Amino acid sequence: MVNKTIFLIILAAAAVTWFPRILPFVLTQKKGLPDRLVKFLSFLPLTIIFALTLSSIMDEEVGRLPSFLPVESLALLPTFWVVLKTKNILLAVLVGVLTTALLRLVSI
Repeated sequence: MVNKTIFLIILAAAAVTWFPRILPFVLTQKKGLPDRLVKFLSFLPLTIIFALTLSSIMDEEVGRLPSFLPVESLALLPTFWVVLKTKNILLAVLVGVLTTALLRLVSI
C-alpha cells in the first residue's frame, strides 16, 4: 500500500512539474502571442538573473534588516566584469566560483 501511495505521489509531482512547462508550448503552437506580451516576456530572463544574484548576496533573518554578504558581494565585481567583457556566461560562472573560493580561503 505504501509503495503504491509513494508511486502516485511521484506521478502527481511529475505532472505538476511537467504541465506548466509543456502547456504553454501546446497552447501557442498554432497561434502567436500578442506583441505586448512578447515584449514583457523578453525582460524575464534579466529579472530572474537579478533576483537570483541579489538573493545570493543578501543575508536575511526574521526581525533584522537584510545585509550584504561581504565575500559574495566582492565576488560579483570580477564576475560582472567578465560578463561585460566576454559575454560568456560559463566563463563568468567559473570566475565567480573561483573568486568566491579564493576570498573564502583568504578570509579564514
